[in-house]
Amino acid sequence: MATRSCSYAFLLLVAFQSAVMKGDTVRPPPQCRPVPASTLEKIEFVLNLIVYRAEIFLRSSVGRGINGISPGLVQGPVPIGATVAELDGEIRDIIEEFGLSGVGHIRAIVNVTEIKAPVARPQLNFSRQLFSDLIDVVLNGSALTPPFDVYGATTNFLFVAADASSLLQQYLLGIIPSVVGDAERRLVAGIALKVAAEFGVIRAQLYGRANSTVSPYKFTVANLTMLISQLVNQLAGCGVKDEGLMVPLQLGAENRTTSNVVPADVYSLASPRYERELLKILFGTGNATRPGGFFPSGFNGTLFRRIQTQGLS
Repeated sequence: MATRSCSYAFLLLVAFQSAVMKGDTVRPPPQCRPVPASTLEKIEFVLNLIVYRAEIFLRSSVGRGINGISPGLVQGPVPIGATVAELDGEIRDIIEEFGLSGVGHIRAIVNVTEIKAPVARPQLNFSRQLFSDLIDVVLNGSALTPPFDVYGATTNFLFVAADASSLLQQYLLGIIPSVVGDAERRLVAGIALKVAAEFGVIRAQLYGRANSTVSPYKFTVANLTMLISQLVNQLAGCGVKDEGLMVPLQLGAENRTTSNVVPADVYSLASPRYERELLKILFGTGNATRPGGFFPSGFNGTLFRRIQTQGLS
């Protein structure tokens, strides 16, 4: 099954890249385009992603959340199931730093925009069971023994850290062209550049482990990264925007490498994602109007409510 899925993903990406190289301008379907919204509504939307990433990074590295760093900055239900992870010293420092960066990004948004503290924090689910269930889905429904423990080892947590960073930087890239206002554009671009750099650091850590097995199982880090990327692409339904750590030579940078530390398109450009794609992935339902997964009660903000009201699944 994994081989068949990999072949499908490969053929889909080749077809897409061929269209780009030929100059074809096929407009993506509505669910793969941004939902019309104001700059403020888009920043409200991205705050959900920033809070999500900062909370799991901080709680997993130092055992306290955003308000433990900056009291009163956020307000809302406490995340479900977050706990300190078994991280190597160097990785713990990195994850803590990137979590602290998220706190700074929230404070910057409060300083620049009309959004005021405390920022609404959505209900988040970081339970071991959720992550274990997701990995079982990634592995075609095969229940692992013992269950996958996201907090049990450095490598296990890096998969989550990479995906949280990837989705945030993809959405920031997607909204930059439509942001109105010099200060707002500098704000969004500044956050995007920082998160993209952090994503590269985390992927490099995974790449260094690519051929190692994910203990106590038999699959490698490269195998699991590829399968997670395939599930993310399947849930989003907008083509191949996430990739594994290794790719066939013809899909590598300038067709000269099989390494794929940071995924990109045929021109080595990052791929944007938009609202409905993100919701389908993070809810785990493949439906932008049906909350679940990491956001059991959905996103906060006007843009998500519009998506629900209009049934933009």
